[in-house]
Amino acid sequence: MTLAKRVIPCLDVAGGRVVKGVNFLNLRDAGDPVELAKKYDEEGADELTFLDISASVEERATTLEIVGATSDQVFIPLTVGGGIRSTENVNELLRAGADKVSVNTAAISRPQLLNEISERFGNQVLVLSVDARRASTKSGFEVTTHGGRESSGLDALEWISEGIRRGVGEILLNSMDADGTKAGFDIELIKAAREISSVPIIASGGAGVVSDFGDAIESGADAVLAASVFHFGQIQISDVKRDLAARGYPVRN
Repeated sequence: MTLAKRVIPCLDVAGGRVVKGVNFLNLRDAGDPVELAKKYDEEGADELTFLDISASVEERATTLEIVGATSDQVFIPLTVGGGIRSTENVNELLRAGADKVSVNTAAISRPQLLNEISERFGNQVLVLSVDARRASTKSGFEVTTHGGRESSGLDALEWISEGIRRGVGEILLNSMDADGTKAGFDIELIKAAREISSVPIIASGGAGVVSDFGDAIESGADAVLAASVFHFGQIQISDVKRDLAARGYPVRN
């Protein structure tokens, strides 16, 4: 059976508000996270991703109150990331209402964290968030940390492979070069990751028009994620699903 392709709005949260910028800079307010989550649930989103983008920079845990309030309003899977450093952080988020957790910076600092989360909660809970950009590494892509502010020196594809070996159940693949530019997803990056990944890939970064989402799926993504084009009403989730269906991909109504 072919799994439905998922359309996922992303709520990048800083200071308790949804924000969006270009390459994680020049952030502007996009609304209240709870209100937006409820709206996307009603509009047919398949999942929601909630990323506290300042948590790692400020060295604090994701705001549990916002996660709890958001989960009370939605009836679709909720993935939460930002500031996760331990299995206890994960436990708190799951108890607050998250269905999955997304880990990035802390896993790069201590890769064993991925094993610990997967072994305690199962790989279906664990998403590895990879903020990748072009660089002079083996694959031509490197991993960045702290919301794209710092280079890790890791090759992106090698890190994805290691994450899968350590029990990751899904890859959130964000192109830092394309993020917020609305110039389209990084097709080259998606194809390269697809070749080496045995787990689902969520493509993120660069959506500008409806057809961009289908192009990402065509390149090997299992799900497509976007923020500003949804937040500011430039693209409707229903339009994305209609285009995917027209291309022959299964989607949930």
